[in-house]
Amino acid sequence: MKYILAIHIISIVGWFAGLFYLPRLFVYHSMTNNQQVHQQFCIMERKLYYYIMNPAFALTIGTGMLLLQKVLMYYSTFPNWLLVKLPLAMILVFYHFTCGYFLKLFREKRNKLSDKFFRLFNEIPTVLLISIVILAIVKPF
Repeated sequence: MKYILAIHIISIVGWFAGLFYLPRLFVYHSMTNNQQVHQQFCIMERKLYYYIMNPAFALTIGTGMLLLQKVLMYYSTFPNWLLVKLPLAMILVFYHFTCGYFLKLFREKRNKLSDKFFRLFNEIPTVLLISIVILAIVKPF
């Protein structure tokens, strides 16, 4: 089970690298009107999302489900910290797919959101990461 935990942590690191970087690319992409720069951003964003984020996301969820099964076998009742952590993880899943939606908007040149929006949007995974790590490590309740 330690190997599954190791793969889970490694895949989380890869997934979060994308969750931090892709919205930052959106910030700069939303600020350009240059067609060549637009095309370059589209290529970078697509490769990041499909080649790094999606595989890391799949591994994170897959290994997370295996670890969840172990936790549920260990505890006689569902732990309270996990009742808070799982919805936060689901918000991250929603955030991931929202990034995919924004990727499509940029590719189709339909994005109307500002760089300020994406700067704020970029902070969401940081807050979620801090909360999830505290819940998983400290188990405050």
